[in-house]
Amino acid sequence: MSLFRTIVLAAGLVGLAAGLLLTGLQSVTTVPLILEAEIYENAAAADGAGAAESDALGHDQATVSADASGTVEAEAWAPQDGLERLLYTGAANVLTGIGFALLLMAAAELKGGIRSWRQGVFWGLAGFAVFTLAPGLGLPPELPAMPAADLAHRQIWWVVTVALTAAGLAILAFGRTLPLGILAVVLILAPHIIGAPQLESFETPIPHKLAHDFVVAATATSFVFWVVIGGLIGLVRDRFATSA
Repeated sequence: MSLFRTIVLAAGLVGLAAGLLLTGLQSVTTVPLILEAEIYENAAAADGAGAAESDALGHDQATVSADASGTVEAEAWAPQDGLERLLYTGAANVLTGIGFALLLMAAAELKGGIRSWRQGVFWGLAGFAVFTLAPGLGLPPELPAMPAADLAHRQIWWVVTVALTAAGLAILAFGRTLPLGILAVVLILAPHIIGAPQLESFETPIPHKLAHDFVVAATATSFVFWVVIGGLIGLVRDRFATSA
């Protein structure tokens, strides 16, 4: 069996298993918190609509009609709560799992590949540090109705943070000199010294405890997700390599 085929098949199986596991974990951890946040979001929207309606009562009917026609926006599509939402979430998680498994296996192959589930767990922890822990220090997971800085700026900072963290960890793991170690630390700390894009004011109807619980739950589920990806890659790849 060719190396490319081994990587693709292993990543597909690992991504499927990890994505389904993540979906199950999210259904009892983060999803209930998101649904609760949407209640606060809808209540805040209703209060805002009520205030706008009260202000409009002071205008004549023609002005009210004109304002209404100019400000009404189509509601964005979203899956229905229940089975539909679960299916869409599961599909997204499986695709994400396959993508991350491919990326992790490709990076590991540059150093000879993941040969055991124990070695795979360490690679999974590295993936967690790169894609969840480091970006989350500056841009923690957000619930609905929570304000955020410009999306493009946040995406740029996220990509730069991931790239520099990955490079820094690789240098720390495989470098053998003190100057390289210092360079690695500088790369890892650089995006946090610069700082993630933030808003000047932060007003949200979401209670602080709810936001805190969501960050903890999202980080914990991501930790399990990455450890499972790494461990399963070690098991699956080792079996494929042995059969080959």
